[in-house]
Amino acid sequence: MAQSLIQLAQQLRETLQPSRSLSAQPELVPAPDELSPLAAASSPQAHALRMEIIDVGRKLWERQYVDGNGGNISVRLGQRYLLCTPTMISKRDMAPADICLSDFEGNILAGDRHRTSELLLHIEIYKSSLRARAVVHCHPPHATAFAMTGTVPPNGLVSEYETCIGPAALAPYETPGTQAFAETVRPFVRDHNTILLSNHGIVCWADTVTHAEWFVETFENYCKTYLIAQQIGRPLNFLPAEKIQELLAIKRRLGLPDARMDNSL
Repeated sequence: MAQSLIQLAQQLRETLQPSRSLSAQPELVPAPDELSPLAAASSPQAHALRMEIIDVGRKLWERQYVDGNGGNISVRLGQRYLLCTPTMISKRDMAPADICLSDFEGNILAGDRHRTSELLLHIEIYKSSLRARAVVHCHPPHATAFAMTGTVPPNGLVSEYETCIGPAALAPYETPGTQAFAETVRPFVRDHNTILLSNHGIVCWADTVTHAEWFVETFENYCKTYLIAQQIGRPLNFLPAEKIQELLAIKRRLGLPDARMDNSL
């Protein structure tokens, strides 16, 4: 499972790189940080990331993890810029021109639509961890049910969940879209890639938009499976402590955070 995750990550990186023949000279493509906002917004890197955002938005909608105009997605474009979804649009209906370019203060630098009202939450995550390159926020029903009760599912039951996510955090409630709301995640970002937002939903960060969406899927499926297991009426079979340590060793190799390990960035 760990090897397949690494292979898929490599495939994604290769997909986002322009193809060229072995004999061709590598093109010197300016880094987004060296470009003006308008030039960065129209760069090949920005185009590839926009298409990934659109694909992930449709996955969220098809899986019923978002409803109405709910949920939001962002990704770093270099160190100066962010690409983010706009407000008041279904994640099923987005087009490349809808994706906004922002700075790390939440100011729109390129794009005709208003940014998501919850971009401050994303920015707080980026400022809290250099490893956070992309953020997905949505409202999957089983995960949100836990958020409504102010609880997180227990650990130690499914190996994939332990490897990809591990202990999830629970941030206190604040009014969505406010700076106070954004700051609720600050204590948890370095040690957790998945944070439940009380009475609201879930937010996940990763190195790519696709991987952040994977963590959403993993967490939602785990919550659903746990609730089903409780209905069977038999005791839950927890993994032995030594097996958890083996999974944490895999997690270290993958570079994923976990509150049970030292997370330096």
